[in-house]
Amino acid sequence: MVPGLYSENHTIMNAFFTKSALICTTIGVLLFWGCSPKLMKTANDFAESGNYPEAIEQYTNVIKEKPDYVDAYIKRADAYWELEEYKEASLDYKRATTFERDDASLYAKAGEGFYFLENYEEAIPLLSKAVNLDQDRVAPHNMLIESYLAMESYAQALKVTNEAISAHPDKGLFYYQRGYINQEMGNFAQAETDFKKALLLQFRDARLYVHLAQVLRDQKKYEEALTICSNGLNQDERNVDLLMLRADVYHNKLDYPNAINDLSKRIIFAPDDAEAFFQRGIYYQEFNQHQSAINDFSKVLSLAKGFAPAYYHRGLSYEEITNYSQAISDFEKYSQLVESDEQAQKRLSEVKERLYELNRESEMPEVIILKPSGTSKNILDIAEGESFVTVEGKVMDKSPLQYAKFEGDDVEWMDKGNGNYFKIELEVDDKKTLTFAAADIYNNVLAKTFTIRRTETDAPQVQLMAPYASANGEVYLANDLKKLYIEGEIEDASLIKRILVNEMNASYQAKRYNPDFFATIDITNKDTFVVEVEDVYGNITRKGYTINREGIDIAEENPMGKTWVVFIENSNYKTFASLEGPVKDISMMKAALANYKIHNIIHKKDMSKQDMQRFFSIELRDLVRSNHVNSLLVWYAGHGKYLNETGYWVPIDSKRDDEFTFYNINTLKAALQGYSNVTHTLVITDACESGPTFYQAMRSVPKERDCSDWYATKFKSSQVFSSAGYELAMDNSQFTRTFANSLVNNPDACLPIENIVTRVTVAVSKSGQQKPQFGKIAGLEDEGGTFFFMSK
Repeated sequence: MVPGLYSENHTIMNAFFTKSALICTTIGVLLFWGCSPKLMKTANDFAESGNYPEAIEQYTNVIKEKPDYVDAYIKRADAYWELEEYKEASLDYKRATTFERDDASLYAKAGEGFYFLENYEEAIPLLSKAVNLDQDRVAPHNMLIESYLAMESYAQALKVTNEAISAHPDKGLFYYQRGYINQEMGNFAQAETDFKKALLLQFRDARLYVHLAQVLRDQKKYEEALTICSNGLNQDERNVDLLMLRADVYHNKLDYPNAINDLSKRIIFAPDDAEAFFQRGIYYQEFNQHQSAINDFSKVLSLAKGFAPAYYHRGLSYEEITNYSQAISDFEKYSQLVESDEQAQKRLSEVKERLYELNRESEMPEVIILKPSGTSKNILDIAEGESFVTVEGKVMDKSPLQYAKFEGDDVEWMDKGNGNYFKIELEVDDKKTLTFAAADIYNNVLAKTFTIRRTETDAPQVQLMAPYASANGEVYLANDLKKLYIEGEIEDASLIKRILVNEMNASYQAKRYNPDFFATIDITNKDTFVVEVEDVYGNITRKGYTINREGIDIAEENPMGKTWVVFIENSNYKTFASLEGPVKDISMMKAALANYKIHNIIHKKDMSKQDMQRFFSIELRDLVRSNHVNSLLVWYAGHGKYLNETGYWVPIDSKRDDEFTFYNINTLKAALQGYSNVTHTLVITDACESGPTFYQAMRSVPKERDCSDWYATKFKSSQVFSSAGYELAMDNSQFTRTFANSLVNNPDACLPIENIVTRVTVAVSKSGQQKPQFGKIAGLEDEGGTFFFMSK
């Protein structure tokens, strides 16, 4: 098919069918008597108003009533045509020809529809009939020629074209078509004559200049071809086909600057034209401007991925500028796309040989061992007792390798980018060394021996320092935190390679043995976290911790937090007088505390010195830590002593006048200092002769406290309330009775220790018994808070 002729065909056909409408109307008048006037009028009204679907429906009804009513077929075809339903329209026109066999316009209209549908086998007989019936019609001739061209039936097309020229010698269109046919058949001289005749007849299709310039070029009439191209470009300077053709003509004249200039103009008008970039790349290459050629071929590959010729020609230019590695890469890609191209294979072989010689070097390969790690380049650290080891590494060399072997066995190459990464499993039983060998393509050989060093296999030990974790890995929270600060220490015989907390790197000193580590993690909506530690020998410890938020609930209902009470009841002494009071006093206190928020009571009876030391220094310390106790009350009932400016509690196994067998109050203070998570510590000692060293009075008169005071509940307190100083306490304790009564008769939601102290002091003083003492525990941290008893 000759491109660009449809618009002229359509104009000719519109004029052609004006006559057909008159004929159809006449036929309709003659046949109208046999069909319903009302239906036909309704259909015509719909058609005139542009309501073609309704018109088609009504014409169909007419045809059902009168199947041979030609005008109904024609008008229904016209309606289909307006809706661009060309198949239905063409079939109706064709049906009309069965009644009007000599009407050229019906054949032409039916043929035109099939032509639009590219159904040339249907179009050709209909158009041929139209031409035979009326040689004066241009449009059927044109479409018949185009149909034959579309089917590449050039001989038939030429025959019809000659007939059309005979009937219409003044129509440049048919000379143009005949010129195109002769061009396709290789008759360039005749094609030139026809194209020039079309120009003389004022045929102004832009493609006429293209085809005429082509046949002139093909006959090597370059100057004339350039003139035609320039004339066409004067009419349309953006005609990319003429720019491409003129560039080709300039190229044939070896005028590379002008050829490249025309292709550059085409690229301006069509910036995504891969063909133009490719052709310009060829011209740059022939003009020895190889970098410009490489740029154009790269652009082609970005626009048309996998376009094999672009790889080949870019490889040629890379070769010319001695970039042989890139040239080889492009030739290899081209060979993969076009396996049968012997020329490309030969070129690839030649370039590889040239590159081989140019890159010849004398440096031996170098090997780097990545796994297992070693403290130096010649040592492999392998765990004690391992019989097999997997060695991973990388061979460094400027040139490709011939081989790499460990203990004589070929390594397995791994795909990790461009590096020569390898892996191999080796038996190491009873071996002290391992030998590695590698050679590159220039026979530069590396032979290296690695010494095996056996390493420890113990996994690192993790100890969490903050927050404190229980033995079963529970971390208690008293606040609803989003971020949690983690601090811990690692114990291991080796240096540590990495420490992760919830897969985040923790901070630590990598070159320090047994390092401390620090991290802050997000615990929003999380109930666990994991600490993972690996030493330099690959020994790994993963330790999981559970976040226990029950302390948050406790803190919401009790400002004092989790509160424990510890009773020490020493009554049955071996060398001291046994006491009846402690049993009754502690029973009384337990009953009084029943109405208060106490989460746990520990009752220890008749403790020896060893029992007391172990309990306060280790057992109670671990219990309050693991259970995250916030407030601790320690109540001692038993004998006390004050000797040499030092106060003592008397264990049941103590010996009279043997100071060493007494429990030193300073030992208790030292133990309490380890209870770092406890906010409030209150020690009640109902014992004689406990002495002043346990406390240091800070307030001459206890001030009133209010439990709504958040400062008092949230800040640390370390307090002591003692029933006696230097004096001997009575077994029948007014101190304890008043203390218990203060708790039992308290009407408020809370009761601060200061209020109890005031009541106990008044009661004891009136009874004439030992004077109680209240104050701060010397040496323990105190921030001005106080101990509250919170009612249930």
